[in-house]
Order: sequence, then structure tokens, then C-alpha cells
Amino acid sequence: MEQASAEFKLQMKEMQLNALFETIQAINENASEEQLFRIYKLTLQASHYIKKLALYVHEEGRWECKAQYGVLTDFSQEPLPSSVLALRNAGELHLTEGYFSVFNYALPVRHKDTMLAYVLIDTAQDIKDLNFLATLSNIILVAIENKKLARKQAQQEAFQRQMNIAKEVQSLLFPKKLPYNERLQIVASYQPHHSVGGDYYDYIEIAKDKFMVCIADVSGKGVPAAILMSNFQAALRILVREGKSLPYIIQTLNELILENSRGENYITAFFMEYDFSTRTLTYVNAGHNPPFLFLNDGSIQHLQEGTTILGGFKKLPFLDIISIAELSNFLLFCFTDGFIETYNDKGEIFGVEQLAAFVKAHQHLDRKQLHSELLKYLNQFRGEQAYVDDITLLSCSVAANK
Repeated sequence: MEQASAEFKLQMKEMQLNALFETIQAINENASEEQLFRIYKLTLQASHYIKKLALYVHEEGRWECKAQYGVLTDFSQEPLPSSVLALRNAGELHLTEGYFSVFNYALPVRHKDTMLAYVLIDTAQDIKDLNFLATLSNIILVAIENKKLARKQAQQEAFQRQMNIAKEVQSLLFPKKLPYNERLQIVASYQPHHSVGGDYYDYIEIAKDKFMVCIADVSGKGVPAAILMSNFQAALRILVREGKSLPYIIQTLNELILENSRGENYITAFFMEYDFSTRTLTYVNAGHNPPFLFLNDGSIQHLQEGTTILGGFKKLPFLDIISIAELSNFLLFCFTDGFIETYNDKGEIFGVEQLAAFVKAHQHLDRKQLHSELLKYLNQFRGEQAYVDDITLLSCSVAANK
């Protein structure tokens, strides 16, 4: 009788060693997580001494039952009791919580300081004879955790590649050189919130005495937003250089954005054309923060007329083209909402009024210095608070009588 018992134990040990070998082989052959869970379940079912099992694994912030047998309850729909989650060491269970009362033993599985899983079983086996359960659980669950880490790293690397592509695309959007002479001075400052932002500005020479400036902001970030804005820029430049009218340009851009983004993103933009020969400023504001127009008499106009956001409607519900004639000397100051929506330590927002007051008080400065002082002032205002969005400033000074 003792010999038969010894032979049985030897057979069990041999079976367990073979099971561990086959498990390690499956891991080395890069078996999927689902395959490893299936191997785990079938191996323990074949061991006979574990009558019931429920394996709970930590998955994306919650505990999920990944394998079970010997029970009628679907434990994938049952959250782990708090009494189980409080366990840090293997031991007997005395649960009274409903369906979980069928288990009499729990095995917490850790990897370093991280709790990976809880194995709940019903067994008549002596606790000291459950080493195989602990070994198999550790081998499989650590392998699955390594797969998760590798997948997360691969996702991070893919995201970083996408961000690098978006950054390269974005760097191509901005004009390489802006005019800065007695007659026309254009200065731009750009400060992305993250490595890739959603703001854009441009200067396009239409003819010897005519040009366009544009500032825009796309909803969303990353590669999709960068590609959408690059399409916007390319289309804008082509349409302007083909001599298309401003209404045609804006209607076409709206259709392009809607088609490319499928309604998931939109763009706010401001377009201004100026003709030195006729001294006429023409603009359309497409849902963007109204730029300031500083005139020689000390007055300020907020250029807000035009249309709504681009990419929000199949056909723009309205489109007003605004012209201001006999305009020889002025400062057009454009910005994106990241500037005025900056908060300070007291919870106060910077706001449009403070921006307009600062620019008016310092418009005598060289335009580059104006931008520098304004960004310095904003930085002092925010204190310890982080910027909430990208920041873009665009100044356009015209002195047509020079």
C-alpha cells in the first residue's frame, strides 16, 4: 500500500514537472495570454486535487477572473471581495460572501512589489503540498505581466514615433522667413503645450503689393491634428497663389477639413488680406479669438465678424467678408486661446482685456521686443501654474505711406 502511494506521488511529480516544462516551452514560443490562461486551467484541472478554481488578475485598474472551473457561477461578473484583496500571504479562506464561500484557500501572486493575481481554490490537499500551484501560477502570471509590459513599451514607442512624425510635419507648417522692413513687419511667437501643438500661423505673398496673414488652431493633438493642419496649410497656399477669392478659399477649406476629419476635428482661423495699392484690409474670422486692430488714433477694433468654425458644417451657415478702406498705418495683433486662458495661483484667468491693455501700452516697442515682454509678463502672471494649451502670437504692422 505504501509502495503504491509512493508510486502515485512519483507519477504526480513527474506529471507536474512535465507540465512546468511544457508551460515554459509555450512561453518561449511566445504563446498568447489567452493560450497561457488556457494552459494554466487545463494543467490544474488534470491535477485532480484542486476541485474548484477562480483566477483573478489585475487588468487595467480592476480585478478580472481570467480562468475558472468546477463552479456554476460566472466569476467574470463577480468582483473580488475586500477580504480577499486584503490578503498578502497564502492561506486558508473562511469566506461567507455568497458565491465565494465555495473556496477554502487563496494564493496571492506577486511580482516584486506588485500584486498580480489571486488564485482561489477548493482543495482537500494539505497546504504544504500546494507548491506546484504556487510555482505554476508564478511562472505563467509573471510571463503574462512581462507581455503586458512589452506591449505597453511597444505602444509607447509607437506613440513616440507618431509624435516625432507630427513634430516634423508641424515644423514644415510655419513660414521660414517673415518680412521685417519699414513698410511691413510681421513677428510670430509659438510655444507648444506639448511636443506637438495644434496652432498654426502663416504669411503668404499674393502679389507685390498684396499679402495674406493667417492664424489658426485645430482641435485635438498629435498626428491626426498635425496632418489635418498640414492639409489646411497646403490647400490655403495653393488656393491663394491660384488667385482664388477669399470666400471661395474659406468655403473650400471648410469642405476639405470636414472631408478629412469626418467631423472629429475642426479648425478656428482668422484670415486677413491687405492691399498696399488700395490701402484696404479685408478679413474673415472663422470662429477664432478676435484679433486686435490698433489704429493711429488710439482706438482698438476687435475683428470678430466672418463665419463659424471650419469643419463643423457641410456648408457654412453664413460668410461675411469685411473690408476696411483707407487704412494706411495699423497694428494687427493675433493670438490663440492658450494665451488668454492661462490661470495664475489665485485661480484668475489672464483674459482678453488684460492682453489688449498690455499690447496697447507697449505698442511703441519693437515688435520682437513686444512679444518678448508679453511672454515674460504672462510667465510672471501664471506663477506656479502650468500652461493649459499652445500659445501663438502674431503681430502684423503696416506703414503703407513709407
